[in-house]
Amino acid sequence: MTDTPVPLVDLGAQHAQVADEVAEGWAAILSRTAFVGGAAVKDFETAYAEYIGAAHCIGVGNGTDAIEMALRALGVGAGDECVLPANTFIATAEAVARTGATVVLADCDETTALLDPAAAGAAVTPRTKAVLPVHLYGQAAPVEAIRAAVGDVPIVEDAAQSQGARRNGEAAGTLGVLAATSFYPGKNLGAYGDAGAVLTSDPELATAVRLLGEHGSPRKYEHTVVGFNSRMDALQAVVLSAKLRRLDEWNQQRRAAADRYAAMLAEVDGVVAPVTAEGNEHVWHLYVVRVAERDRVLADLHAGGIGAGIHYPTPVHLTGAFAHLGHGSGAFPAAEALAGEILSLPLYPGITQAQQERVVEVLAKAVAR
Repeated sequence: MTDTPVPLVDLGAQHAQVADEVAEGWAAILSRTAFVGGAAVKDFETAYAEYIGAAHCIGVGNGTDAIEMALRALGVGAGDECVLPANTFIATAEAVARTGATVVLADCDETTALLDPAAAGAAVTPRTKAVLPVHLYGQAAPVEAIRAAVGDVPIVEDAAQSQGARRNGEAAGTLGVLAATSFYPGKNLGAYGDAGAVLTSDPELATAVRLLGEHGSPRKYEHTVVGFNSRMDALQAVVLSAKLRRLDEWNQQRRAAADRYAAMLAEVDGVVAPVTAEGNEHVWHLYVVRVAERDRVLADLHAGGIGAGIHYPTPVHLTGAFAHLGHGSGAFPAAEALAGEILSLPLYPGITQAQQERVVEVLAKAVAR
């Protein structure tokens, strides 16, 4: 087995497949000098809405904006509360804070790392304006159980890691009243820079989201609400359209790689493989295992040329940004337990069996040591 490094993410193979199509599309955009909005963005919005099964897709500047705009379309603001899992990327909480609402955290299920329905239900108060399940690592949160636990509170999906995932046959991004997604380059469907989208089948909410992203302007120089500037640019839409046509194929390659890892890791003591929740069709945005002495194991992997990572090392309540919430260590035990043990292994479309064998070989030695 060679000592060639294995990166955590390798976007080169994907780029090679779309390079000619992207170059042709970009050349057309450059010739027209129409860089914001336009036909390329509209075409992608239509195609992605159809792919997900939502009536409306509104392209925006990034995934964080997408969450904030979805919440603002619901009227979320100062005095309101929004419930979200403690083990998420900070953008989920940031977007809530940017609306002026209060972040209310709930613990996750330690087996799946997804928002625990009972914990979400217990966190709801009369001030709760939205609940934000996070479809983490490539599989959908148990939205139907969360809905049963939280009652009539609107559900806004953080679908940034779940493009193509399904739950009980329904696509992630169609399970709540609104969904927000990110097209950051490393996502299953990634742009060549920042981009995001809001999905909904409610026409009034769709209109509200689009209005917010256009400076609150339904037409030039008329401003009916205070909005901001968050629009998808045409160059990114060209990339996303080209990649969308290949997304199912790439997701299947991720599933095949995840199956190979599962088989290999079954022979490795000390590594807890990830679990797919019943009813979920996983798209493996990340392959996250659990190990003891995680930081030492991670250092050994890096020393061996394996590009592993941690998603995420610090729960939201223990970050400096949200220390004001007043939660100390022990407040969300499942999220904290995961944060100390989770380890993301290399996984991307095109990863080879030989690369995965090397990852597992180095991991097994690190765990055994």
